[in-house]
Amino acid sequence: MSAAATDVKLPAIGGPLLQVDNLKMHFPVKGGLFAPKRVVRAVDDVSLEIREGETLGLVGESGCGKSTLGRAILRLLEPTAGRVRFGDTQVSDLGTEPLRKFRKQMQMIFQDPYASLNPRMTVGATIAEPLAIHGLAGSRKDSDDQVAALLAKVGLRPDAAHRYPHEFSGGQRQRIGIARALAVSPRFIVADEPISALDVSIQAQIVNLLGDLQQERKLTYLFISHDLKIVEFISDRVAVMYLGKIVEIATAGDMYAMPMHPYSKALLSAVPVPDPTRKTKRVILEGDVPSPMNPPSGCAFHPRCPVKDKPPECKTKLPALLQIGKSGPGHMVACHVVEQRGDAPIL
Repeated sequence: MSAAATDVKLPAIGGPLLQVDNLKMHFPVKGGLFAPKRVVRAVDDVSLEIREGETLGLVGESGCGKSTLGRAILRLLEPTAGRVRFGDTQVSDLGTEPLRKFRKQMQMIFQDPYASLNPRMTVGATIAEPLAIHGLAGSRKDSDDQVAALLAKVGLRPDAAHRYPHEFSGGQRQRIGIARALAVSPRFIVADEPISALDVSIQAQIVNLLGDLQQERKLTYLFISHDLKIVEFISDRVAVMYLGKIVEIATAGDMYAMPMHPYSKALLSAVPVPDPTRKTKRVILEGDVPSPMNPPSGCAFHPRCPVKDKPPECKTKLPALLQIGKSGPGHMVACHVVEQRGDAPIL
């Protein structure tokens, strides 16, 4: 077994920790007797990087491929194509056993805090399981002590270890899921809609907990959500996904102050504004999201794009993700209209 299978040479703080290159996740769909096989392009040629210690927010409509991207990065789903590099380790090249050992570097917090917990296992057994798998507890007492410390870290009492998931509220179950993810001391966590199933009052507690843990443990997050206000609060940078592709990526400040892609503008225009005196222009998109089995040619967004006088390339040529005009450093957009007009308003 190579050293890369178990030891990860991490970059300096602030450097790229995770590099995703041309990642694809396609699901074949069987046709009828005479119908050809079709493919669902859930993630279609995505490239991005996540720097150590930052939170990259990933937003988009339901079904755009956000959760599939997160699972493909962790190889919970085996990507169809593309590469994932973590530090100096090519995750894409790891075999079954090296990947199992490597998983302690990358963990996931799931959307449904009840479905992700085994109802037949006590909370203590659930949190202790990864410790046993990765040989991180020398004895039963050591394991119990680590479980108690993890429960305390996420705001739960030690006696929670002897109870079952159904005895807890949704917010408490999500704290258990976070404790399980923390058990192996990962450097990178995919948080897949971690607050969508929770009450609003509990959402803030979980987001604050994630922020505190990030500061304390120097964690790196991919935070997947459709709640744009929460993403603005917790994220350093934000990526916008549409029909399996990244269409815009920027710092949270730039994204919310001056979104450039028409789809990003439409998403952000739907965010409620607490100040009733502040007027906002709502961008209404017509039609439905196209099927990932039959995406439009050219720019996948062009059938719903509200921009008038679109160039003909929108229907025929796939736009590249580029830094445009005078936009902030790292502000990249995949849009022919933005490419032609630079920083000029497009809506």
